[in-house]
Amino acid sequence: MRARIRGTEIYFDVEGMGLVPDGAEMRERPAAFILHGGPGGDHSGFKPGFSPLAERMQLVYVDHRGQGRSAKGDPETYTLDENVEDLEALRQHLGLGPIVSIGTSYGGMVSMAHAARYPEAVSHLVLVVTAAHSGFVQRAQEIVAERGTPEQQAMCQRLWDGTLTTVEDLKQYYAVMGPLYAVRHDEAAAAPGRARTRHEPAALNRAFRPGGFLREGFDLRPELSRITAKTLILAGRHDWICAPEFSEEIHALIPGSDLRVFERSSHSIRVDEPQAMMDAIKGFIVY
Repeated sequence: MRARIRGTEIYFDVEGMGLVPDGAEMRERPAAFILHGGPGGDHSGFKPGFSPLAERMQLVYVDHRGQGRSAKGDPETYTLDENVEDLEALRQHLGLGPIVSIGTSYGGMVSMAHAARYPEAVSHLVLVVTAAHSGFVQRAQEIVAERGTPEQQAMCQRLWDGTLTTVEDLKQYYAVMGPLYAVRHDEAAAAPGRARTRHEPAALNRAFRPGGFLREGFDLRPELSRITAKTLILAGRHDWICAPEFSEEIHALIPGSDLRVFERSSHSIRVDEPQAMMDAIKGFIVY
């Protein structure tokens, strides 16, 4: 499905019922927006892993502008601020009240900013392996220098230089970096997911190139005290790109938030500890 909003077209897909029979009545389930990372990826990596959440929520998978199946446009508009406004416009377009917002990695940055700028629009916020400011990039560079193979170090340098310019470049990047993204990385299992993903190099480079919006000026910390949504923060102990200290920092800045660190996970908790992750989210979203 597609929504024409804010001069672009946003692709979204829906899983699960919004209204369910409950005795003599129909009960409304909460709508949960699922936001992917990257930038430069799409929502497909959440399927079917997030499907258990559809037992109690209506899931709305969203592709950020210019990415996945959403419309292409001027890459200069592929920014966090635009993604936040797109998210709010989509919520209003669908006629929804306060949503559950579940953002992973870069999607967590968008979810976090949206919840801070539109606190009345979010009832529950789930932030998965994310960070609130650009310091995560320098820390990731340090971790790759410590843990990465020479091939991984060279591939990450291309990320920082903004020279991953083709779809094949991105597929190769994720193939090489897979063992850092997931403790339980299985190349045979990961390859079909990479093949299904619609990668967008322009969006990735807009964020990570020298001068990119996640490299300079990105700092949500002053906004986090405005978040009123009930908040759950999930971190992976071995995460290389959004190290757990950034989740601890977010936890300290969002009043009343809950932090859970997955001891056997890296950045891809949904690969390393999928059942524990689903249990944590389902236990947190109680209506």
